[in-house]
This record gives sequence, C-alpha cells and structure tokens, in this order.
Amino acid sequence: EPEEGEEGHGVASAGTVKGALLASRAPAPGILQEQTSSVPMGPMLTGSSLGIAPWGNQAVKWGQGGIAAADPPVSACPCRWCCWMLLPARWRKVGSRQGDEQYPAAWLIAGAGVPTGFPEALHPRREEEEEEKQKGSGPVTFTLGNEILGLEPDNNFQSPDAEVYMHFMRSHCCYDAVPTSCKLVVFDTTLEIKKAFVALVANGVRAAPLWDSKMQSFVGMLTITDFINILHRYYRSPLVQIYEVEEHKIETWREVYLQGSFKPLVYISPSDSLFDAVYSLIKHKIHRLPVIEPISGNVLHILTHKRILKFLHIFGSTIPKPRFLKKTVQELCVGTFRDVAVIPENASVYAALEIFVDRRVSALPVVNAAGQVVGLYSRFDVIHLAAQKTYNNLDISVREALRQRTVCLEGVLICYPHETMEDIIDRIAEEQVHRLVLVDENRYPRGIVSLSDILQALVLTPAGIDALNS
Repeated sequence: EPEEGEEGHGVASAGTVKGALLASRAPAPGILQEQTSSVPMGPMLTGSSLGIAPWGNQAVKWGQGGIAAADPPVSACPCRWCCWMLLPARWRKVGSRQGDEQYPAAWLIAGAGVPTGFPEALHPRREEEEEEKQKGSGPVTFTLGNEILGLEPDNNFQSPDAEVYMHFMRSHCCYDAVPTSCKLVVFDTTLEIKKAFVALVANGVRAAPLWDSKMQSFVGMLTITDFINILHRYYRSPLVQIYEVEEHKIETWREVYLQGSFKPLVYISPSDSLFDAVYSLIKHKIHRLPVIEPISGNVLHILTHKRILKFLHIFGSTIPKPRFLKKTVQELCVGTFRDVAVIPENASVYAALEIFVDRRVSALPVVNAAGQVVGLYSRFDVIHLAAQKTYNNLDISVREALRQRTVCLEGVLICYPHETMEDIIDRIAEEQVHRLVLVDENRYPRGIVSLSDILQALVLTPAGIDALNS
C-alpha cells in the first residue's frame, strides 16, 4: 500500500491558492467571506497566508484576503465534523530549496463540535475480573521455538565502510524526508471513537495526532493499536457492549484505558537528524513519529520506518555501498528468528487480536494445516473491520477475513536465507511492505525480516547501538 500522506490527488493544481478551506457542510465552491469567532480554536497554523485553523464547522478568521474554495485533494471524509485545509508546504521551514511554494500540503482536521454526552465511565477492574472468568484456553497459535538459522553476527557491521549509512543519516535532518506534498489527519480528543477510526480508513492513514483543546497541545497519537485494544478489551465483556464504547470520546477512552498512566508524546524536531529518528522509532517500539515544529507547535509530518528506508533507498544510491550488503541474511543474522508467532488459517480473528496485544507484534504469518505460509494477517487488516462494520463478529476465521478484504493490501512476501541483504532491501522498498517472511524451500516459516531489523542493522549497529533489545 502507498506510504500514507504521499498521495498527490491533484493538489499541485492548487499551487497558486494560498489557503483553501473546504468544510464538509460548506456551501458550493466560491469565495468565503471573512468571519470572526471567539470560540476556542485548534492549533495555530502560522504563515504569511494563514490565519486561524478552526475545528469542524466553527467560524474562521483569516489575516488577509478571502479563501478560494477548491476541490478537496482527497476523497471527502464521511465525518461531518471535518474540514480540509490546503497550505503551502514551504511555510514550514525557511531554507534554500526553490520551487516548493507550488506544492501545497493538505491537512484534514477533525474535532470539536461533536455532540456532547456519552455513556457513563466504564469499570475496567470489574470487567477484567469477568474477562478472566470467561477466558478459557489461550489463543490458537504456536511459536517456532529458539531456532536460529544463521551464524551469530560477526564484525560485518564494524568495518569502516559499514558506517556509510550511519553517517548518511546523521548528515540529513528529518525535514529532508518530509514529502513535498503530503496529507495529515489530526483529531481533537473530543471526537467520538467510531468517527475517528472511520476517518482513518476513509483517508488511508494508520494514525493521527491527538489535539487537546483544553491543554492547547498535542497529547498523543490515535493508532490502529488503540482500535485493536478496544476490540480485545470489550468484545467479550459481559458488562459493556462494543457499540457503547464506540460512542465514547477519544479522551474518555484514554482516561479509562490508560488510567492516569499517560506517557508523554514521543516526537522529533524537523531539524533533528534522521539518525535520531531511527533511534527513537526503534527504542520506543513505535511505528509513527510526529515531526513537530518547535516554535509553532505544528505537526508537519508523521515519519515511519518505511518513509525513512525509502529516503535511504532513493538517495543512498549516490554513496558507496557497504560490503555487508552482499552477504546473506543468514550470515548477517538480521531478523527475528526466536519465538516467531504464527497463526493457523482456521483460527479466529479474535485469537489474532490476542496475539497482537500479548506479543506486541505487528503482523502474523498465516499457515495452513501443513504449517506452510499461505498469507499474512497484519494490524492494518483489523482497521478495515471498522469500515466494513464487521467488528461484532470476531469469531470468523482468519482465512475468511483475508478473503473479505475489500482493498489490495501488502499481502505476504517471502524471502529465503540464502538471499543477500541488498536483495531484501530492494524488495521491501520496491513492494512498499513493512516486512518479509523468511521461509525455507518448502515455505515453512523460519523468521521475520522487518523494517526495524533492517534499520537497526544499517544505521544503529555500526554506531554500536542496539535499540531493538534495549
């Protein structure tokens, strides 16, 4: 699937538009009149052509001139509390690049204005006790034991030429990896949970920063993991029905689930190096890293492992390649080979959710009765349950869930122990996937080679840092 936030969707044609706003309930395209409002606003988008960024259908105040309405750069969000904003990409940073002015960045802002009122607070402790009583045997799964295919990693990553990618990442800042035209979805914490996840699916993104209007700051990220945790927690709950939870606001869910143990948002500055970004992603075991401009507090982009590897794959071709790229993945021992969780194709979707939560893995190889890899069920597959409204039936088999896919996802791509590191990197970058399943000649699973494993080997290991196991 395409890297989120990179779709052009014709936004280049709006290059001469300094600022455009299209509310889902806005009138026909035309020149909007200047309005003022005293209601609390969302995060300020500072710039020569921008005034105040509103939430939902609230009034807008612009500094100069009118706002030319335009066609939205992507399909309209079904949530009627959303608005589109087009803004020049170059407001973000003063630099030497020329020509970026003509490529606007698109923001989808969803938030305040949703109807008030929600069910009473949940009782997680009593619910957990009931869940333990209802829970029988563990999930239908097995692991591959402590099997290691290759040799222990030697000094391949300590030679002088092995530090090429490390120095490359240290010499480039996070802003360099931000696409010229990108899409960003932001949610206010007062938005209902169901509307938030439907908006994620409708806009083809996997996560969104959360804006707290009371604190006037970004307080976290809403990700697919949150949706999985909600389904896993309440699907079989005797106390709370899943349809009751989906009517809650995001802030209610955070208070109930986190119970005061709020962790600070992990983010990075656009001027920080990509080396720091790789370290933060792997160390904190996260897949989304917001790039926040320190002065205005605006989120510019969401960095991912895939985006960083794509940047390295494109621009790294101009630098000498280290010799270890010609070695096999078995020789380098890059990947996960211990206790690799897989799931039978006849196991239930709920069993897969249990593994996602308990093991904190992002994808599960699906095996047939003979133990051969026939598919891949990932966290991203789960979010489509929200779009299809089938999350009330999680007892269907994984095989049936994969068959009901309405969009073409990344599928399962495999690699073999004898393939070189260079071949594996090229395949992941070209196919735009997050991982490869390592199999033998009979398609029996032997491990997983993920983006985290590759970036750890290319960037952090030569620096003597093991963020994967820290």
